[in-house]
Amino acid sequence: MANELTGPVPELRVLKPEEWDKLYANLIRAFGGTPEAEEERELWRALTEYDRFLGAWEGGECVASAGAFRFRLTVPGGASVAAAGVTMVSVAATHRRRGVLTSMMRRQLDDVRSWGEPLAVLTASEPAIYGRFGYGAATFQADAEIDTRRAGLSVPPGTDDVRLRYVDPADALDACEAVYARLVPGRPGMVARGPGWERLGVLDPESDRGGASPLQCVVAERDGRTVGYARFRVKPSWGPGGPDGEVLLSALEALDPAAGAALWRFLFDIDLTSTLVARGRPVDESWQYLVSDIRRGRPTLKDALYVRLVDVGAALAARTYRAPVDVVLEVEDAFCPWNAGRWRLSGDAKGASCERTEDAADLALSVRELGAAYLGGVGLTALASAGRVRELRDGALAEASLAFGSDPAPWLPHGF
Repeated sequence: MANELTGPVPELRVLKPEEWDKLYANLIRAFGGTPEAEEERELWRALTEYDRFLGAWEGGECVASAGAFRFRLTVPGGASVAAAGVTMVSVAATHRRRGVLTSMMRRQLDDVRSWGEPLAVLTASEPAIYGRFGYGAATFQADAEIDTRRAGLSVPPGTDDVRLRYVDPADALDACEAVYARLVPGRPGMVARGPGWERLGVLDPESDRGGASPLQCVVAERDGRTVGYARFRVKPSWGPGGPDGEVLLSALEALDPAAGAALWRFLFDIDLTSTLVARGRPVDESWQYLVSDIRRGRPTLKDALYVRLVDVGAALAARTYRAPVDVVLEVEDAFCPWNAGRWRLSGDAKGASCERTEDAADLALSVRELGAAYLGGVGLTALASAGRVRELRDGALAEASLAFGSDPAPWLPHGF
């Protein structure tokens, strides 16, 4: 089959286990061609759910791919909602501008709908690609390079009661995962890690260290119970003035303020270092309020998780709302037309419903903006200021924006 404008159309089909190597080779090449460590490659092979992965094939070669992990995503209110974690999206450079990506996104979203999953989520290598498919930037993350010599910490009461000790990262994996699991319901955007996903946090190929130490881990304990942990590497360096090393934070989780402060204080005080590099952290994380001079952290903001409502009614009914809301939304969704039209959203902190309606609309927006606002980290009023949301009833925008908000800020703890 051929098309005068696009050339031959690759065959799109569900991935077979024996085809994984070819699919992954195409993916690696699409992202620059740098080989991954074997242990990392084998982890992604083990995590692959073959019936949820698509490959586009031409002449026996894989020229494009798209997968969808089976996730449970925390939404405002603490519910864990089924979500397709879109991953391994690639198109060979030889097959761009043929509509291959559009056909994969079309097939994938149809599949997600058939699986009964109201959400699809992804992290975007190039954000401009996914807006046209209805994905909106819903969470952000903070990067920081903290000058630990010039930024002190003021810690809360109880910090000195927390015991810290070094442990082998793999040996402490179960205890650390128990801490993580307790935190998942409390912050929108966090993903409940299924079997195998815990290994992602302790991958430590030498090729990824960039001159830093092997992965280290410290656990925080109180009364013999693990209440937090930090994983990190140390990158030694010596300058004209003496030691000038970096602490490279990989993960930090804590069940209470004192445990978190104890871990941050430890990281600030590691011998022979002067900089703490923390990437992909929550935008409202505690270190910003413990530190004496926020400017010494040089924080920067980046986009993280993109959300796509596959079933508008089910998705909006699955979360709760910070304030009572009763609003009719006029939703535009050209790519998934089953979502288009008017929906009445009624809800509060106890629950919500979202049903089709013929009533007059109060707000008009596209599914992309709805995805951006869904986890509570992007305000509808902010989107309206950019002309992305239109208020059709006086007062509806302020009412809905307040209701959609979330405290704490949504956060994606790791990529996929």
